Amino acid sequence: MASSSEGTGIDETSVSGIDGASGTLTYRGYRIEEVVRRLPYESVVGLLLTGEVPGAPAEAETRHELATRRRVPPTTERLLRALPPSTPVVDGMRTLLGAMPDLGGPDPPSRAQFLDLIARAPVVVARLHRRARRRPAVPPAADLGFAASYLAMLQGDVPTLERARALERYLVLLADHGISASTFALRVVLSTRSDLASAVAAALGALKGPLHGGAPSEVLDLLDEVGSPDRADAGVRSVLERGDRLFGFGHPVYRVEDPRATLLRGFAREVAAPDRFELAERVEVAALRALRERRPGRPLHTNVDYYGAVLLEAVGIPRELFTPTFAVARMPGWAAHAREVVELRRLVRPPERYVGPAPRPLPPGPERTA
Repeated sequence: MASSSEGTGIDETSVSGIDGASGTLTYRGYRIEEVVRRLPYESVVGLLLTGEVPGAPAEAETRHELATRRRVPPTTERLLRALPPSTPVVDGMRTLLGAMPDLGGPDPPSRAQFLDLIARAPVVVARLHRRARRRPAVPPAADLGFAASYLAMLQGDVPTLERARALERYLVLLADHGISASTFALRVVLSTRSDLASAVAAALGALKGPLHGGAPSEVLDLLDEVGSPDRADAGVRSVLERGDRLFGFGHPVYRVEDPRATLLRGFAREVAAPDRFELAERVEVAALRALRERRPGRPLHTNVDYYGAVLLEAVGIPRELFTPTFAVARMPGWAAHAREVVELRRLVRPPERYVGPAPRPLPPGPERTA
């Protein structure tokens, strides 16, 4: 027997739109190709939060606010020092952001909380990473842009303009993507009138899975295993023959190539070492050919993780920070969805189908007595 219970629809959002058939992604109605090439990161934050492209004064204000909010509360500092240095960074993010007292109210979350969340996330990642490596913390620089400041806090020196710009483009492209698994988790928590910190902790828990934000590092493992362009076909066959997954290919929504993958291919080419990029291209061709042969009826194309991993490696992000960096990128989108769901003020409870046994009696036996 199958039955359904009525739930609250969660398929409506005005933050970003995805057309999987045509390979189109828009932020508030603007095509991602235009957004990533024309808008600085701070304008994208403003666009996602407000629904409109901010003018120069508003962009400058957002830039200033994000720069001056790059700090963590004293209670978070104490908690950070109490964590074992070996704590995985994404788990540390979940703990520290989820425990920040000024992200735990009021209802609904405020603009200040959204900006604090976005500004603090890269600080938390950098602090956890450098602590794990027994290196001193690098204070955030208010005179650097968002991406440049993140790289400087991680690496200890001011990055080149080329590397900062490449990372900024990655952050913009990953800022939102509809109601993905992590965004869904955030929306469910906030719909119960819980707080922003709890919702972000739930979203991070979903993002860390290898079928969501944990996939990019697996792409580099594939490239390392193949080793050289002339081994692309043999290396891909070896992976498939032992039953392993080819990360970086296929998407649950897109029936054609992910538009972010198309853009990241070009951006990665600009910053990656030529031999590494050649290897990535050859493995991509071999993988797509092998997947078409094995699954001819299934549309499998390059997704955002593939060249996203190549770009992150090229700008100096360690692969253990790929998922945390994905989380840093997604913070503006999560903030925009948080604002949207609290304004709707209705519980998110998706419909369900019961597929268990039909009603039936218990096996014969004595009744319990008081």
